[in-house]
Amino acid sequence: MNEILIASDHAGFDLKDDLIKELNIKNKFNDLGTFSKESVDYPDFAIKLSRLINNSKFQRGILICGSGIGMSMVANRFENVRAALCLNKEMAELARQHNNANILVLGSRLISLEEAIKCLLVFMKTEYEGGRHQARLDKFNFVE
Repeated sequence: MNEILIASDHAGFDLKDDLIKELNIKNKFNDLGTFSKESVDYPDFAIKLSRLINNSKFQRGILICGSGIGMSMVANRFENVRAALCLNKEMAELARQHNNANILVLGSRLISLEEAIKCLLVFMKTEYEGGRHQARLDKFNFVE
């Protein structure tokens, strides 16, 4: 597994910390924070990570907040980001195969550590299928 960006807000801090501890032997994480349970604004962390993905400095990342919804909404405002909120490994696999998702978003209040690990591992190993899916992805960034 290549280096992966990871960031969370205070609600996602414990899950982020646990993922890093559990997977540190197999993976190299670039932790962008937060580094405590002290209240922070989730958009700050979503922007920091998404900007690096958007500018192609990193290929994939993981964002964690309480529900995953806020992080997803912020991340997907970037042109080259496809952030997918996943609750199980099947969603993570489909996000990669069909949508070429480059950011996995997890809701710490909605997923167990065990399922989060499965999601992350599947997300990192699954390849984008391309083909019929590419025409759909080409419609993502439109201007009115």
